[in-house]
Amino acid sequence: MRLDRTLSLNLVRPLMRMGIPSSRRALPILMYHAISDDTEPGVSAYYRTNTSPARFEQHLRCLNDRGFRSASLNEAARMLHQGLAKEGKIIAITFDDGFRDFYDAAYPLLKKYGHVATVYLPTGFIGEQRRSFKNKECLTWQEVRESHAQGIQFGSHTANHPVLYELSWKKIEDELAASKMQIEQVLGEKITGFAYPYAFPQQDRHFTEKFVQLLRRQGYQNSVTTMIGRASPDDDLFRLKRLPVNSDDDVELFAAKLDGAYDWLAHPQGWFKSVRHYRGAAGRREFDLPAAPLTAPGNSPL
Repeated sequence: MRLDRTLSLNLVRPLMRMGIPSSRRALPILMYHAISDDTEPGVSAYYRTNTSPARFEQHLRCLNDRGFRSASLNEAARMLHQGLAKEGKIIAITFDDGFRDFYDAAYPLLKKYGHVATVYLPTGFIGEQRRSFKNKECLTWQEVRESHAQGIQFGSHTANHPVLYELSWKKIEDELAASKMQIEQVLGEKITGFAYPYAFPQQDRHFTEKFVQLLRRQGYQNSVTTMIGRASPDDDLFRLKRLPVNSDDDVELFAAKLDGAYDWLAHPQGWFKSVRHYRGAAGRREFDLPAAPLTAPGNSPL
């Protein structure tokens, strides 16, 4: 049993329907990684990062059925800052890691359903010849150029996808600068968006404040994180929350996430990060939420 699903669908969503307030002006930013049929054996549903092409198509169809219009992250951030009320139902679709299956599987479906997306590239794994990252093939620069010409936005995901929290500030600066510069050279335009790799350490305010200052000095204008939830108009554009999505998100759970019934998970996520921080342990999970405390006895973890 997935406790996150059970609580979202059977407790939070009914409370919302009864009038418990939820920010209707919030912006859902979807966080995808790979679009493939890999079932990720041995990985609990909460931590999976693959979304099958069939499930991804269901998600896009659901967005259209519910009247959502997609925007690049830069455009969505501008709308968020200026106010979403007049923009209608806006969604931002993002992809981390720059895998080849974005071009082969996700990109054709995005075109079919009339949506755009933002892809964050770890540039050390993107080349004119095919390279691999996490045992998956990555995009080539030619595929990046072609997708960009058709409206796909690209941003930085560092050069080598390290755990930034463990690096010196000089190495962090090098990662931010090198990836941004390379994408700009390939696409011939300024790159202003960044996606933080691995778990965003919001529990360490000193680190995050200094990191945001560094992003600003490098010329970035926004940054998405692995913090769970929808983005609100008063959120810092350099600490944007996202909704993790994978093959286990059927249409019912996916729709609940769009409506805000998954936002509650930000609180236990933040609490667990704080506990781990004070214990001196830096989490490396993509979403950094220990499964055990949210698992019913005798059942699989999230």
